[in-house]
Amino acid sequence: MDALGQQLAKITRGCSEIISENELRKKLSQSLEKKTPLKIKAGFDPTAPDIHLGHTVLLRKLRQFQDLGHTILFLIGDFTARIGDPTGQNKARPSMSDEDVKKNAATYREQVFKVLDSARTETVFNNDWFSRMSVYDISELLHHGSVSQILAREDFQQRINKGRDVRLNEFMYPLLQAYDSVHLQADIEIGGTDQKFNLLLGRELQKDYGQEAQVVITLPLLEGLDGVNKMSKSLGNYIGINDSPDDIFGKVMSVSDILMYKYYELLTDEDMASTKSLHPKEAKEKLAMILISQYYSSEAAENAKANFRKVFTQKEIPDEIPAYSISGPLKIIDVLTQSGLVKSNNEARRLIQQQAVAFDNVVVQDPNLLINKPGTIKAGSRRFLKVVTQ
Repeated sequence: MDALGQQLAKITRGCSEIISENELRKKLSQSLEKKTPLKIKAGFDPTAPDIHLGHTVLLRKLRQFQDLGHTILFLIGDFTARIGDPTGQNKARPSMSDEDVKKNAATYREQVFKVLDSARTETVFNNDWFSRMSVYDISELLHHGSVSQILAREDFQQRINKGRDVRLNEFMYPLLQAYDSVHLQADIEIGGTDQKFNLLLGRELQKDYGQEAQVVITLPLLEGLDGVNKMSKSLGNYIGINDSPDDIFGKVMSVSDILMYKYYELLTDEDMASTKSLHPKEAKEKLAMILISQYYSSEAAENAKANFRKVFTQKEIPDEIPAYSISGPLKIIDVLTQSGLVKSNNEARRLIQQQAVAFDNVVVQDPNLLINKPGTIKAGSRRFLKVVTQ
């Protein structure tokens, strides 16, 4: 296989759509001929502090381009985050403060370099150019879009049909994202399938500004642990790259066999035929080991595997578990959240509904169950808490 074929084989793995593959082939061929790297753009709005495996699908594709010698433009949307991407939203996002945006942006930069090579990544912030644009400049940009074009979006249509507002700044969001591609003169932009409208608008805007249109590559959205919804912190169905190795291992072991293979395809470089020849349990353990090794170390992966087997194969409680003291009867949902064993009431309720919470080996059915004696709580497949009374 020639150099062009090798690049195409690596780049196209796991992609949902390429618009267009002929244009991609042409850009890669010219890049190889002229020995000039392509500019690969991907944007992240820092609307939450942590990055989960769903984000790494895109980051891994960027790393593949990076390893092939191309320039990565890691765009932090510190301006657009203040508006909030309306894609898939059934109502307007709340405005974010400058402090939260800056704080989240800082943690993004720390976390993404667990995947990307920091020495070969150009990090850019769209506030750098949007904050300098005049009202005249914004008016000129808006000239390139139409109300009918924006209203054609399915998510906007659904909100209007339900009598919910669509804010004027949300109308601007797709054009602002598209202008990022113009300013950066991107050759390729990568995003999830839910971003297709915004990415295609970038192509059209580049043409309007006299540039060659970027190639658009969309990647599948990664379902979370429930196997149904897109991985999301708000739904509590995520695996964070900053989760502890034990948590990552346990969460991976809880996914369905079907979803496991999708994780392999999008989150690893493993050969799928070899992977499918393994027993599903063995394949899940291997997947967990790969992911933990990527974000921590092989030693941390081995320890997490040993801990998981100790607790769930041998049915043992870990030697050291956190303790939480109560002074009187307290609802178990409050014990779970106030102790920090789970992060939110929503996550606690979801675990109880899934019959994944037990007190002294008795499955909890009611989130309002009163705890008034010492005992051990098990939440999910890997979290334990010793309750003590004062």
